[in-house]
Amino acid sequence: MLYWYILFAVPPLVLGLAAQAWVGRAFAAGSKVQAASGLTGAQVSRQMLDSGGLQNVAVEGIAGQLTDHYDPRSNTMRLSGPVGGSDSVAAVAVAAHETGHAFQHARNEAGFRLRGSLVPATGFASQAWFPIFLIGIFMGATNLALVGVALFAAIVVFQLVTLPVEFGASRKAMAMLTNQGVISQQQVPVARKVLTAAALTYVVGALVAIWQLALLFMQSRR
Repeated sequence: MLYWYILFAVPPLVLGLAAQAWVGRAFAAGSKVQAASGLTGAQVSRQMLDSGGLQNVAVEGIAGQLTDHYDPRSNTMRLSGPVGGSDSVAAVAVAAHETGHAFQHARNEAGFRLRGSLVPATGFASQAWFPIFLIGIFMGATNLALVGVALFAAIVVFQLVTLPVEFGASRKAMAMLTNQGVISQQQVPVARKVLTAAALTYVVGALVAIWQLALLFMQSRR
C-alpha cells in the first residue's frame, strides 16, 4: 500500500513543482521586457474587451501572484498586481490570455460552455472520490471502490476538456496582442514562451490525472 501511495503521490508532486518552476522562470524573464505599447495588463484587458464590444466585463484586481482568472458568473476579469499593474510582456500576455476566456464566454464557444457545465460535478467528485474509494478498498468492496474511481474519472474528463479551452484562449491572446500593437514582432517569442509555459501546467495536470486514474483502477481490482 505504501509503494502504491508513493507512485500515486510523488511523481505528480515532482511534475507539478517542475511545471510551476518553468512558469515562474518564463514569467520572470518576460517581466524584464517592457511591452511596446507601454500599457499595463489591466489596460490591455480593458482595451481588448472594449474593442470586442465587451464593455460589460469588469476588470478588477485580486490578491496574490498569478492568481489571474476570468469569472464567467460575474463577467469579471480579475488580475493580480504583477499582471494588472505591470507593462511587461509577461503581464500583458497573461492578461490577454484571461481576456481570451471572456471572448470564449461571450461567443458561447462549445468548449468553454462544456467546461462550465462540468464544474459542479467536478467539485463534488473532488470531495467524494477519495473517501468512497478508501472505504471500498478497506472493506474489500470492489464495486464501491470502482465508484470512487468513476468519480475520479470525472476529474480527468474535466482536465481533458480544459486543455483545448486554455490553448484556444492563448491563440486568441497572441492574435490580439499583435493585431492591436500591444507587443512588437520582436517580442512575440517572449509572449509565446510565457503562454506556452502556462499551458504546460494544464498538460501536466491532465497527464498526472490519467496516471493516477490508471493506478486507482488497478488498485480497485486487486
